[in-house]
Order: sequence, then C-alpha cells, then structure tokens
Amino acid sequence: MSSEANKQAFEALVQPHFDRLYRLAFRLTGRKTEAEDLFQELLIKAFGKLDDLVAIDEPGSWLSRVMYNLFIDEQRRYARRRMHTVEEGFLPVGGIEGFAGTESPERDQHRLEQLNQLDVALKQLSDDHRLIVLLHDTEGYKLEEIHTLMGIPVGTVKSRLHRARARLREILVQSGTFS
Repeated sequence: MSSEANKQAFEALVQPHFDRLYRLAFRLTGRKTEAEDLFQELLIKAFGKLDDLVAIDEPGSWLSRVMYNLFIDEQRRYARRRMHTVEEGFLPVGGIEGFAGTESPERDQHRLEQLNQLDVALKQLSDDHRLIVLLHDTEGYKLEEIHTLMGIPVGTVKSRLHRARARLREILVQSGTFS
C-alpha cells in the first residue's frame, strides 16, 4: 500500500474511536496536556501496527488496550504518582459548570458543591478502584471491555467495582455529602 493509502486506511479505522480514546486518555492521566501526549503516542504506535489493526474485528477495544498499556508503561518509567480525576480548569465538555443553568441558582450551586465533593471522594480511592469506577460509571465501558482493557478477570472487575462504589458511598456519607 502507498503511504497515502496507509493514511486513509488508518484514519478510517481509528477516527470513529477518537472521542472515546481521548476521554480514556484524559481519565487515565487526569490532565489535558498529558492526555494529549498519551493520545498522540497511541496514534504513533497504532500507525506502526497498521497491518495488525486492519485484521482486528474490534479496533476500538484493541486501541483502548494499547493506550492503557502505554499509560502503565509510562507510570512505571517515572516515580509513581496519584492520578487526578479532574484538574481545575481542564474539565471536559464545559466541565462541572455544564451542569449549571438547569434550575435555580441555589440548586445549581448545591449540585456544583456535590460534584466537587464527589471529585474529592474519587481522589481518595485507590488508582485501580478509581479507574474502574470512572471507566464503568462515567465513560460507559462494559465489564467485558474493562476486563480486556485492564487484563484482569471479569469477576475481579465486578468485585473491584462493587468495593469501589461501597468505599465511595462510605466517603460521601462521612463527609455529609449524601445520607
């Protein structure tokens, strides 16, 4: 294949998954610039594996898995640091403020406070628990996709999700956010 044909084939396979992959990169890194770097690194690696990518039935899952592995490799290369679920000023799609304006200003303010407290609570979870909750409950990944992405059995995904939700609920009740 010519280089132009390779570019076109690559775009046709990968472009439908751009939004989901970028959101995954953002969830993994918690920062806009790091998410962009991880996303770019994925595209470079995937382009180099174009022949493998063409043969795959579910390129979105494969790309997610490659991105997750790139992220883990990066974490191993540098000193372990906590993932941030949301960095102030870099919230996706209008951020938390996107929830405002639906009801009264007092109700919107209360909702914003709850979302901020939820973010604080998420930061108290272990990296594995936080990632599973964000992937499943926020990004809508199915248990099987998380199993494939993280390379852990579905039963482990289910138990971690259950424990993460229970711990999150406990943190939020202790903080008085939810009763």
